[in-house]
Amino acid sequence: MTSKQNDALRPSGAVCAPLRANTSRNSPKQAPSAPETIFIISVMLSVLIQPASAHPQCLDFEPPFKPQWHLEFCSQYEEFGCCDQRADNVIAERYWDIIEELETAGKELCEDMLKEIMCQECSPYAAHLYDAEDPYTPVRDLPGLCFGYCSEFHNKCCHVLKYLTENQLLLDTSGRDMPTFCSIVDLSDQDYCYPNVLKSTDLNSNLGQVVEDPRGCLQMCLTEVANSLRNPVLMLHSGDETHRMFIAEQIGFVWVYLRDGSRLEQPFLDISGDVLTTPWLGDERGFLGMAFHPKYRHNGRFFIYYSIQFNSKVEKIRISEMKVSRNDMNIADPYSERVILEIEEPAANHNGGQLLFGRDGYLYIFTGDGGKAGDQFGKHGNGQNKSALLGKALRIDVDGSDSRGKPYRIPPDNPFSGDPDARPEVFAYGVRNMWRCSVDRGDPVSGYGRGRIFCGDVGQNRYEEIDIIINGGNYGWRAKEGFECYDIKLCQNSSLNDILPIFAYNHHVGKSVTGGYVYRGCESPNLNGLYIFGDFMSGRLMALEEDKTAGTWKEKSICMGSTTTCSFPGLINHHHKFIISFAEDEAGELYFLATSYPSAMSPSGTVFKFMDPSRRAPPGKCKQKPLPVKVRGNKFPFVPRELTVLKTNEKPTRPPPRKYKLTTKPPVTSGQHRSRTTGATTTTMTTATKMDRKPPPKAVTKNKNKSWKKEKEQKEKDAQIKKNTVGKKSKPQTRKTTVKTSVRVKVKTQANQTATNSLNSEKLSESPKNNKISSKRNNPQMKNALKSTGMKIQMSERELLILSNKTKTNVNVKSKKQKKLPWVRSKHTKNARPL
Repeated sequence: MTSKQNDALRPSGAVCAPLRANTSRNSPKQAPSAPETIFIISVMLSVLIQPASAHPQCLDFEPPFKPQWHLEFCSQYEEFGCCDQRADNVIAERYWDIIEELETAGKELCEDMLKEIMCQECSPYAAHLYDAEDPYTPVRDLPGLCFGYCSEFHNKCCHVLKYLTENQLLLDTSGRDMPTFCSIVDLSDQDYCYPNVLKSTDLNSNLGQVVEDPRGCLQMCLTEVANSLRNPVLMLHSGDETHRMFIAEQIGFVWVYLRDGSRLEQPFLDISGDVLTTPWLGDERGFLGMAFHPKYRHNGRFFIYYSIQFNSKVEKIRISEMKVSRNDMNIADPYSERVILEIEEPAANHNGGQLLFGRDGYLYIFTGDGGKAGDQFGKHGNGQNKSALLGKALRIDVDGSDSRGKPYRIPPDNPFSGDPDARPEVFAYGVRNMWRCSVDRGDPVSGYGRGRIFCGDVGQNRYEEIDIIINGGNYGWRAKEGFECYDIKLCQNSSLNDILPIFAYNHHVGKSVTGGYVYRGCESPNLNGLYIFGDFMSGRLMALEEDKTAGTWKEKSICMGSTTTCSFPGLINHHHKFIISFAEDEAGELYFLATSYPSAMSPSGTVFKFMDPSRRAPPGKCKQKPLPVKVRGNKFPFVPRELTVLKTNEKPTRPPPRKYKLTTKPPVTSGQHRSRTTGATTTTMTTATKMDRKPPPKAVTKNKNKSWKKEKEQKEKDAQIKKNTVGKKSKPQTRKTTVKTSVRVKVKTQANQTATNSLNSEKLSESPKNNKISSKRNNPQMKNALKSTGMKIQMSERELLILSNKTKTNVNVKSKKQKKLPWVRSKHTKNARPL
């Protein structure tokens, strides 16, 4: 905090001192009284004792961020805050507008504190300072100021309050009672009032970091992306820069979702007639996997993995290639299927189901061990049998065929391609039932981790594990489950040489792991590098953070954010229990798919998107320019169903930054009155007041020999003589014209009649009763005004009728014989200027 002096607290009833050159500069310093000392000590103790809930939030219901560019004005918040360069410039403009209104003493006394207070809109805790967490209450015009700081601000800067707020209560109390004013401006939570918010280590130590609760959970929020899906088993993008998402249901449908959230009426793929599935709860068969070719944009090829049955007896898993329709980019060609590989399944469970392309361009296929329990197939089980395709990670080249007629080739660096006792397709082995694997995109800056394949391997009855798949790796099943032995004889075999998981958890935490992704997106930079996954049975979300030096991974539990944490528009802090799968969009943002009823026929599936509530990317940094998608047929707009923390489309009560109203308009003259009831300005301007205006400077006067006033008087005399020669006219009658309008209007009064050039006044006021224009004769107020000028007015009945007709049409038409007032006052200057 910067200031030029420390002023003593003003006693109750003290008023704001007038501005003078020496205002408060030589004020004697006073020691705080005993009650004040006790209050300050109690505040300090409360800050030290009470743990702060470190939840940064901006005034627009968004998380703070790191600006892309340097902040020129509120530079103290350029590392992390709520302002980008545009908002910073707006605050600076408002600040200098206010400074220009102040006298020299006011500038020197208050400029530093004024800047501090105005820049609190950029604070990462702006929502707390302005009471914006609750969207149903007005946002403060002033941030919450701690009592001691407020008293100093009142001493130095109470004269600027009229530029910062229109709140009459604040303005009245600031001029009458400093303690009352500061008690209103203060916050009940002393951790967040300014400048305590800068001193709290509990708050500032976590700035820019993922919010943690006392249990160490990462507080995350979610947005709903899609709903009413029947066991959505996967969601993926096609990598063709259209940013479409393809969501597959277990029964064999694949739907296209556009970037705006809408779903196309016709499915991308429907093979529900071929897919083997049932309505049983937890049935693992069905449409299980899909992967787009790395060059899908050019060749339109994609691959699918699903369960089939022959003669109602033999069950298999099938991996096929298909192509997109030539006529519609949102529909697959149903006649293009080409079977790549089929593997017989001895049981209904442990069907695997993951397809993906590695950075090497090869297709990876992850199969289960065949089902039942304990992998009892063969002497050592399918997992350890390299001549079986079950319980493996397979790798094939789908861009060609071999000499034996197979629709794929074996990559030359496959680890067992030359082993006669092993299948050449095997890339890694010793897995039980890997459910959901992903390829790490790598750090967006350094590229670290790029190409790593993470998998979640479902355990038997004790442990669930996360593995990183490497060429030729043995992952231990059925010899080991997690870090411990499952089959003691196999486990003690010295030739096992298995690879331990990077993380394992027991069944007190969850009973069926669902593999996830390493976050490499843009919108939530604090999540970069975290591997986020979950558990199907317990519905628990988890994360792993890598210690690059030690080469180990540390668990980070994920919790749904509190109501306060997720108080942003469209965010929710709950999800369905059964976490089926995770997904990544084309921009690298992370999602997961869950259902409340795990049946392939139940439309209870929902897709959720992760959102870090503590930090976001700078505005504009994550904008994408997707290629256009030509849609044929109807679209179904997305209709959210989940209950958000705030109501749908909730907006802040006062979106900052607000333009402060400055008193740069001309001062109100005696002929202008402020209406107390409506606040509208009513103008009463007589000819005398017009003629009392100062003449223009000589440099721009049209006639240098005559002043403007003399010229005007001479024209009036000539008009009077001409009028008298025409004939006698009726007695002059004054007329008051009343106009009611629904909005505030400004009317220029003009001299209308050439005979007298003395229509002395047109008083426009707002009538609360009707919208009609009415006229009254013999207005006493007008008469009094005319008497004070010492001028006489003569007006014919015909002239009154003409004036009445003009007013009724509410059109500002100038008479041919009217003359403009040559000078008006500008809104932005105190000097007169020519029209």
